[in-house]
Amino acid sequence: MVDKGLILGHIVSSDGIAVDPAKTDVIRTLPYPTTVKEVRSFLGHAGFYRRFIRDFSKTSQPLCSLLQKDQIFDFDSDCKDAWDTLKEKLISAPVVQPPNWEHPFELMCDALDTSVGAVLGQKIGKEPHVIAYASRTLDSAQRNYSTTEKELLAIVFALEKFRSYLLGANVIVFSDHAALRYLMNKKEVKPRLIRWILLLQEFNLEIKDKKGRENLVADHLSRIPLTSTDPPIKEEFPDEHLLLAQRGKLPWFADMVNYLVTGKVPTHLSRSAINKIKKESRFYFWDDPYL
Repeated sequence: MVDKGLILGHIVSSDGIAVDPAKTDVIRTLPYPTTVKEVRSFLGHAGFYRRFIRDFSKTSQPLCSLLQKDQIFDFDSDCKDAWDTLKEKLISAPVVQPPNWEHPFELMCDALDTSVGAVLGQKIGKEPHVIAYASRTLDSAQRNYSTTEKELLAIVFALEKFRSYLLGANVIVFSDHAALRYLMNKKEVKPRLIRWILLLQEFNLEIKDKKGRENLVADHLSRIPLTSTDPPIKEEFPDEHLLLAQRGKLPWFADMVNYLVTGKVPTHLSRSAINKIKKESRFYFWDDPYL
């Protein structure tokens, strides 16, 4: 009953399937660089998918020449042609492809002082592909977050952005901040981090550490200058309802909540465990349904 429609980031019509421009706007609208650092970051991103770019070395030669020592930064017409060619390759097939639901998704995230970047992809065999790019600036409050908070915020942003792909699927998250792997099992952290970790329980995640020099795509996206008119990053998911949670072992705060609500502690606990619950509960209060 319609001529075309948007389904999971792809425009479906009588002409076939095409990539939704919104998925690649971050790269399509990328301005010409003004520093050697911006050129190096872009080449690192493009080089990650060089196996899909025909004559990559020849095409990127004008840009590579700008990286030479004592070279004057002159972004001439040859450099612009190379920049535009590589940029077009990064937002078209075979680099950008539709998702394959039989394979796990890979999410590469990175955060800087003022922005975060993420790329959703899949590795089929040994070949990585892009499904969508995303980047967003941080507001004034988020810029004051610690490094760990910013890195976790980048994951929260990416999961909210690509939520329609990732619910119910296996997701491997790559980050250059190794502390995130241990943060998921840590009990005593800031309330903001606990809240985000609870939101992540909705997804089937596996967090892996990836060095910054290997996480080139997300690193480049987080360095792209964006306008301040972008909507702020959502730090919550729709309705904040957990659709998936691990079953079996009770959460660490279960006995404490029961004590705060009823004033009673489990009789099977040792005296030291009971005293610990009573002592720690002084720092909490139960405001249904939150601790």
